[in-house]
Amino acid sequence: MKRRALFGGVVAVAMVGLTSGVVAQQPPIKIGMSMAQTGGLAGGGKASLLGIEIWRDDVNARGGLLGRKVELVVYDDKSSASETPAIYSKLLDVDKVDFLFAPYATVPTAPLMPLVKQRGLLLMGNFSFQVNSKVGHDMWFNNAPWGPADSWASAFLDLGQKAGGKTMALLTADQEFAQNLALTAREVAKKRGISIVFDQAYPPNTVEFSGIIRALKAAKPDIVYVASYPPDSAGILRAVNEIGIGDDVKIFGGGMVGLQFASVMQNMGSLLNGVVNYNTWLPEPSMYYDGTKAFFETYTKRAVEAKVDPLGYYLAPFGYASGQLLEQAVKATGSLDQKAIAKYLHGNEIKTIVGPIAFSADGERKETATLMAQFRGVVDKNVEQFRSQGKQVILFPDQFKSGDLISPYEAAQK
Repeated sequence: MKRRALFGGVVAVAMVGLTSGVVAQQPPIKIGMSMAQTGGLAGGGKASLLGIEIWRDDVNARGGLLGRKVELVVYDDKSSASETPAIYSKLLDVDKVDFLFAPYATVPTAPLMPLVKQRGLLLMGNFSFQVNSKVGHDMWFNNAPWGPADSWASAFLDLGQKAGGKTMALLTADQEFAQNLALTAREVAKKRGISIVFDQAYPPNTVEFSGIIRALKAAKPDIVYVASYPPDSAGILRAVNEIGIGDDVKIFGGGMVGLQFASVMQNMGSLLNGVVNYNTWLPEPSMYYDGTKAFFETYTKRAVEAKVDPLGYYLAPFGYASGQLLEQAVKATGSLDQKAIAKYLHGNEIKTIVGPIAFSADGERKETATLMAQFRGVVDKNVEQFRSQGKQVILFPDQFKSGDLISPYEAAQK
């Protein structure tokens, strides 16, 4: 009996050891994505990726997901929409990733939507704009704070109307993201009885905006809504500051990409003053949640080594939030089943470092958390100033508001 009992104990110990070994040797949960590391979107892609990497390190330090480490499989899409379909097919069919995160921005993401819908896969979006509006995929979740399609234009035009604006000029890049913004701006203007007195789309790679700004100024609009990409935003601002925009303009800006990045803000300096533009996160007291401060402390240290945007406000915390969304859904469902995770994300509000996130049926935010903020008191060649409160005063939405609009635009430039 003793020998039998001893033998049983050895077997039990052996089985425990074997089970522990199996658990320890479980493969990692792989999250696949492309992210621009070269090309025009590289600045944003690198900052976004660093945010996701910080989440990966944090979740792994907590034991991973379902006891398994998280691994990122990342390829450079070179800022090109032509690269992404092949990359994501490889991630699925060769790398056998468990989950997909979308690339940064609208243009590289749009070609992926039919693929993920056809395969019934979850896709965590990354700052694209309305890429799901025509596809209607029920497993798409955008990390960006945009909200309903018309909320961006509505917020800007509401500020303009309250300042006395009755007419509007539209200046937009002839590319998908900017044209989507322009479309909603026209619709909102029509509903609100705002007359459009100037409406021009300029070709990609336009570098000289003097003639366009002179024509816009001659139209004497009250509200100037601009939807532009980083190089264009800089060129437009230089032309406006050289030529002027007219005493009638109550508010200027709206959808200018680039004015959120540290390098562009540093280069533009005092030319930014008075511009009211969209943003996503700013160092105002209303914007801190559980974990926000700790994230930026880590990001600031690692950004130097990674040679990415030293501020990281625009994209990096939302990359981290993408991980938080997935993490909380996996833990709540206790599985990697993508349909179950999608159902959970649709049905629950998720707490993140950028605030609580709740999704509509289309995978966009139920309510917009997109900021409209006005540059104030900006001086030249000083990136550190943007870490301070008051350099970008939040005008919208009300729960984040830190000041009121200074109008007209030319008065606010001073």
